[in-house]
Amino acid sequence: MRPFAYDKARSIEEAASIVSDENAMAIAGGTNLLDLMKLQVETPERLSDINRIGFGEIENTADGGLSLGALATNTETAVHPRVRADYPVLSRAILAGATQQLRNKATNGGNLCQRTRCFYFTNIDQPCNKREPGSGCGAIDGIAKLHAILGTSEQCIATYPGDMAVALSALDAQVQIASADGAKRTVPVRDFHCLPGDTPWRENVLDDGEIITAITLPPPVKGTQIYRKVRERSSYAFALVSVAAIVEIEDGLFSRADLAFGGLAHKPWHDPRIGEALIGQPPTREAFDAAADILLADARGFGENDFKIPLARRTLHAVLVHAAEEAA
Repeated sequence: MRPFAYDKARSIEEAASIVSDENAMAIAGGTNLLDLMKLQVETPERLSDINRIGFGEIENTADGGLSLGALATNTETAVHPRVRADYPVLSRAILAGATQQLRNKATNGGNLCQRTRCFYFTNIDQPCNKREPGSGCGAIDGIAKLHAILGTSEQCIATYPGDMAVALSALDAQVQIASADGAKRTVPVRDFHCLPGDTPWRENVLDDGEIITAITLPPPVKGTQIYRKVRERSSYAFALVSVAAIVEIEDGLFSRADLAFGGLAHKPWHDPRIGEALIGQPPTREAFDAAADILLADARGFGENDFKIPLARRTLHAVLVHAAEEAA
């Protein structure tokens, strides 16, 4: 780890001003950032602690939803009574994502902004367009077992590693963003992360001088909420495939099917056509296959990760069977 200066921000304006400096970074929980600094993937000259600027509350919204402060920890979020009662898919995703010790430090805003665990990104001796634009993507012809099969480009095939954002995508949450000049904006979490395209180093829509202040959940809906994570071992590991689902079946037919997928792309993957294809259909293998066909129509494996294509199909089937059994 390279030497750096450390201080503490006292206001949202100060924190946002700090992140507009290319040589400075904000730190809250630090569960991802400190690892990257040790590997010299991130080499800020200045770290500014933002834990004292507020935004740690979890509170009801006027429309019956829930606001999750960006600096609330993952543990606080996962065990919150309203999250457990009304948004269990989110609680389950967070609990599946990391150990208790990490959840106690990791913040909601930091979780959304975590970076890929691609071997070529975290190893500074390897080519990576995300870390060093123009150096190439070593994973395309290299070690690609954990890598993306959807939304890839010739520049990058890394996956987004988080679980929480997958559940937030199924829930259609909104990200609240503020900047140093006092401006505020709201971005759907489904649009917050970017696909690699020709700019793989741009992982989300935050501009210089912007920080996340909260994540807003809509009012709760009826239906079964499921989070299924397939990984190489039952202890904490990144998803090979994960599915967050909010599914309702009425009179033997799907009436709601909000689905998001992890481990498959550079961002949590949400395709509204999948749910639309299920609505009005009975929970049959034919309907499940049709949904999986839409999900995987443009899927592309890179040798080592070819297995993800049939695995994604089987995982989606299992989630939809579970939902049908819950509704029976």
